[in-house]
Amino acid sequence: MGSIADELIKTMQMMIDKNLENNKADRTYRAVVNRVDKKGYIINLSGGERIVKCCIPNIELKPGQQVWVKEPMGDYNDLHICGVINK
Repeated sequence: MGSIADELIKTMQMMIDKNLENNKADRTYRAVVNRVDKKGYIINLSGGERIVKCCIPNIELKPGQQVWVKEPMGDYNDLHICGVINK
């Protein structure tokens, strides 16, 4: 039988999990350009390939280049390249 402290912890964890699901904040990921397509740049993100646009003016990215990819306000459909990682 669980104690009151255990029940409180479970309740707090459920509240935290719910708030994280509803979090609408920008997220930025590190990715690598796999190849260039006429629709955009193809990157590997979370085990799957995605076609994303680049919002950096006057830049041409090449396969193998590391970039920052932004997911604005939790909208995965609006992913875009927002920076280049220099190494």
